[in-house]
Amino acid sequence: GFLQQKYPELVPAARRAYKCFEPYTTSPEEYARLTALVPESCESEVVKLLARIRQNVQPFPDDDESAFSAEMNALVAVNAERYYRAMIHGGTKTWNIRDMHMMETLDRLMQLHGPQARGIVWAHNSHVGDARATDMANEGMINIGQLAREQHREDDVVLVGFSSHHGTVIAGSEWGAPMQTMDVPPAKEHSWEDIMHQGRLHDKLVILNNVHSAEAFQERDHRAIGVVYDPSREGLENYVPTVLPERYDALLHLDETHALHPLHVTPVRTAPPDTYPWGL
Repeated sequence: GFLQQKYPELVPAARRAYKCFEPYTTSPEEYARLTALVPESCESEVVKLLARIRQNVQPFPDDDESAFSAEMNALVAVNAERYYRAMIHGGTKTWNIRDMHMMETLDRLMQLHGPQARGIVWAHNSHVGDARATDMANEGMINIGQLAREQHREDDVVLVGFSSHHGTVIAGSEWGAPMQTMDVPPAKEHSWEDIMHQGRLHDKLVILNNVHSAEAFQERDHRAIGVVYDPSREGLENYVPTVLPERYDALLHLDETHALHPLHVTPVRTAPPDTYPWGL
């Protein structure tokens, strides 16, 4: 691995940090539960590792990405530990930790590739659309769309949402449930999806930057289908109140969508997977 070849003196610290998590590799939730009961955690180990890597690991002229990957592996461990420790309390904190990590990763990738770098982030509407234009803000939730606009010039950020009126989707009935094809019923009346459908804006990219009508700035329900979906509760929990032109710069509306066709690939393993990052 990279550390073994270039910085062998850091390998013991990396092993100690990741060994701390070994008892919980099959159940991160158990780590969250235990940190609530006992003040001991793996936080100090992964934070120390990140600090040492940042202090000692330098990019190589012909291999900048290896040093970057080493630091990102340590950063993921730090933020994951924070996430699981916060998970036991529920609420918005875990959501915000995830999206702040997404934004930090994006910023670091842009820095790695230089001032002319451009990037495309593919994520759910709940992460991409500016949270301040939804009821998420009332709960204290932030997301990557909001953070990108706040931390960069507005002209340097374009937020694009997706919507559909009806069709099918791949999802699960609950967390951990097998995926299945589900019917997506016609959107509820007066929702943004219904407005697009009634206005015959089928399969259109709607540019929202220059929209100024009062009707466009009304708060309406906007459908949100995640990896967990229950079509029978369509009108009760699958919509987010949204001011559309404030949430996105553009909206791609596909009136009828069809479920993805997953590629079922059987992994072939000739050796046990690495326990630690970088082949430690």
